[in-house]
Amino acid sequence: MDASVIVTYRCPMRCQMCNIWQHQTDPKTEFKPELLAKLPRLNAVNVTGGEPFVREDLADIIRILFTKTERIVISTSGWFEDRIFVLAKEFPQLGFRISIEGLSQKNDELRGKSGGFDRGLRVLLGLRQMGVKDIGFGITVSNHNSPDMLWLYELSKGLNLQFATAAFHNSFYFQKDDNVITNIDEVCGNFEELINRLLKETQLKSWFRAYFNLGLINYVRGGRRLLPCEAGSENFFIDPSGEVLPCNGMEEKYWKQSMGNLHDAVDFMTIWNGEEAAAVRHKVASCPKNCWMIGSASPVMKKYVRHVLPWIVTSKFKSLAGKRVCGDCFTYADVGQDPRQGAGVA
Repeated sequence: MDASVIVTYRCPMRCQMCNIWQHQTDPKTEFKPELLAKLPRLNAVNVTGGEPFVREDLADIIRILFTKTERIVISTSGWFEDRIFVLAKEFPQLGFRISIEGLSQKNDELRGKSGGFDRGLRVLLGLRQMGVKDIGFGITVSNHNSPDMLWLYELSKGLNLQFATAAFHNSFYFQKDDNVITNIDEVCGNFEELINRLLKETQLKSWFRAYFNLGLINYVRGGRRLLPCEAGSENFFIDPSGEVLPCNGMEEKYWKQSMGNLHDAVDFMTIWNGEEAAAVRHKVASCPKNCWMIGSASPVMKKYVRHVLPWIVTSKFKSLAGKRVCGDCFTYADVGQDPRQGAGVA
């Protein structure tokens, strides 16, 4: 399983696409690091927030998580430069994704903090100088920044950094219900351009990222998911209070339900194999939302790779032949999922 651990909803940023900063957690209610000792062996863990580096005990959290997995990636704004470098020195095997929403002016406008771009870039360059290998950008594409996405991609490629993408979503996690992309053709056109640039690369990982971005185009256009959602089966989230959740895309107007609280269980598998977890998976199976976020898309891309590879192979050959790949050519994988799942509610 893949896991995402939301260590806090506290955050110094004031992002336009996320209202976590208006609903911050009280540090006294956030789980203690030792709670994570109840987790099972995991494939990979994403540590996220809010801003993870507001937690002064983050090193203790990471130390425990490294007894559960060999791969941990922290998603951060890069605001707390010194804390990041201290943690990276103690755990050089950590991965880091710095959230940057555009070039300097656009990033600071969208994230609500002057100097945010400069700090993020300094962190990336500093980590690379330290010898940290798994580092890169992460951008959330909205109405306002899809052209900058392409410039950030070129910057990441020039600096030999990873490049991750996401798109506007509404959910309890973001505390938003009005994230809607209205300049659809422009945004999808820029995603299509990114796909074609990724396919020109030589790494297999970049070609899979091209497929993920195809899924983002499909999501923005309101199509049903390219692959089934198996949130709560292939992946899960732990929130700051210890609740075990299937994903971070739930909205109460559709449904929102926890599998149980880790504080109340002897170990994680008691929750994972329990009746509440079974009820949550039943709801996931017919969830109408067509979310396409890396936390739930990546596990099923690996599981149903036989449905992904034909597009990748065909598209790569087109790229090698000097032809453009169309971003509107969707292939939906039918693996027997409920037709109501991911049917197109954005």
